[in-house]
Amino acid sequence: MSTPTPDSNSPAGSTASGSPPMHESNLHGLTRIHQGKVRDIYAIPGDDRHMLIVTTDRLSAFDVVLPDPIPGKGRVLTSISNFWFARTGHIVPNHLAASGHADLAQVVPDADDRARLADRAIVVRKLKALPVEAVVRGYLIGSGWKDYQRTGRICGIALPAGLRMADQLPEPIFTPSTKAPKGQHDENVGFDEIARLIGAARAAQVRDTAIALYRFAAAHALARGIIVADTKFEFGVDEAAGGR
Repeated sequence: MSTPTPDSNSPAGSTASGSPPMHESNLHGLTRIHQGKVRDIYAIPGDDRHMLIVTTDRLSAFDVVLPDPIPGKGRVLTSISNFWFARTGHIVPNHLAASGHADLAQVVPDADDRARLADRAIVVRKLKALPVEAVVRGYLIGSGWKDYQRTGRICGIALPAGLRMADQLPEPIFTPSTKAPKGQHDENVGFDEIARLIGAARAAQVRDTAIALYRFAAAHALARGIIVADTKFEFGVDEAAGGR
């Protein structure tokens, strides 16, 4: 998969697709209801069950949005997301809208806007987001390595002595964090804190699902020569369908 690169015949700052990098979306006829670090979310007129998510080219590092976008980043992120959504439905349902609600031509009235959104926008079901960053680690690296050096644990989980940086863990572990508002930092917490926030049964469901997703994706990647050291998932529940 390659990121679009500037075309020598295109205006400065444009990508090969003909669109300039998108730092912020501003769509005609739609109301933006939320702006995250990378994604913009819009209400869909006359439809209170679905939303439009636009993945911009903004770059977020350590919870800070940087001023310069990366051309094509939003399209690549959307393509990667759709790749995994298509392959993990046997583990957990996702938020993508059914085909009858997913047509951008029915959602975005302006033709120029639709052209700018090509390959970077999806229509999704409205879900209630759980306030949890579901982090799963399969290798001892990053902040997990620092915690292990200091305490021999990660998020309260005891690990064998003598592990080295980047060693594979005996089993993938669930090391969640709270989901902080934009501009604030997520905080690593133990499973008991997540259970307090969302209930023990829901916390166990999040933990087990996140680990199952990691195992599946890590095996898929490893067979192709890629090690997924750790990853993060976010989950939501469909209150209109009884909180599933």
